[in-house]
Amino acid sequence: MEQSTREAYGRVLVELGRENTNIVVLDADLSKSTQTNLFAAAFPDRFFDCGIAEQNMIGIAAGLASSGKTVFASTFAVFVPGRCFDQMRMSLAQPSLNVKVVTSHGGITVGEDGTSHHAIEDLALACALPGFRVIVPADALETVQAVRIAAQTYGPFYIRLSRPKTPLVYGADYQFSIGKAARLTEGKDLTVIATGVMVAKAVEAAKNLAREGIGCRVLSMSTLKPLDQEAVISAAEETGAIITAEEHMRTGGMGSAIAQVVSERAPVPMYCIAINDLYSKSGKPEELLEKRGLTSAHIETAARSLVAGKK
Repeated sequence: MEQSTREAYGRVLVELGRENTNIVVLDADLSKSTQTNLFAAAFPDRFFDCGIAEQNMIGIAAGLASSGKTVFASTFAVFVPGRCFDQMRMSLAQPSLNVKVVTSHGGITVGEDGTSHHAIEDLALACALPGFRVIVPADALETVQAVRIAAQTYGPFYIRLSRPKTPLVYGADYQFSIGKAARLTEGKDLTVIATGVMVAKAVEAAKNLAREGIGCRVLSMSTLKPLDQEAVISAAEETGAIITAEEHMRTGGMGSAIAQVVSERAPVPMYCIAINDLYSKSGKPEELLEKRGLTSAHIETAARSLVAGKK
């Protein structure tokens, strides 16, 4: 079964709006795409379309938060933090205001919108902001839980969602917790740590590797900041090799953060599956993922190489 994380966001915003009259929502002329239009229809007095003025949207969000509101501000990931890094730094991070920046259309699975709309640097920018919690849900179920917890937790958040429908990877009993990785499969030969749309591909790779006798642990690292360092260290010590998989640049993303932990506290062979130092062109989402090496087959190839190197 597949569901879109952005659609899940739109639905849970309406639920939160009914439960908490202190919540206000902002958008930058993309509410139909980010799904905040659902909140706008239900609560027009608490929704503000700021137009194509993302920097102003962050400033307005800061002002509303300073007045005691719980603020959700949304647009495409390529525009925030891309166009608004200074505003996020000065107006949200430094005063540690209660603003939840929730972006849709992250990564290259934006697809046909092309290079200008492919957000591949956003996680590096967001993780660089002191005090921000950075979350990339793996599916619609986790999105609902992460957004709910963000609404209940004071302080700035950056939550990155995707455009297309993606597979559900969690069961109904799953409970999201900030800063905690979820173990989806067991294995003793290596660990794949994935985030966002790459989690489902990691699970698929683990199933295929199991048929070859390779035991692959899969960790869903939905919280990039604060990172679950203990889960990383345990994976390194117990499986002896780590692959990271993310729909983001190799530089500054999840792989970089995990490599720092591994090198400092539990050195083991490691390989990062991510986008190399280049931009992608327009294309269908799965075609672009294949082009940039972000598939289950690429995870499997890297896994075989790492396991062979351990022998």
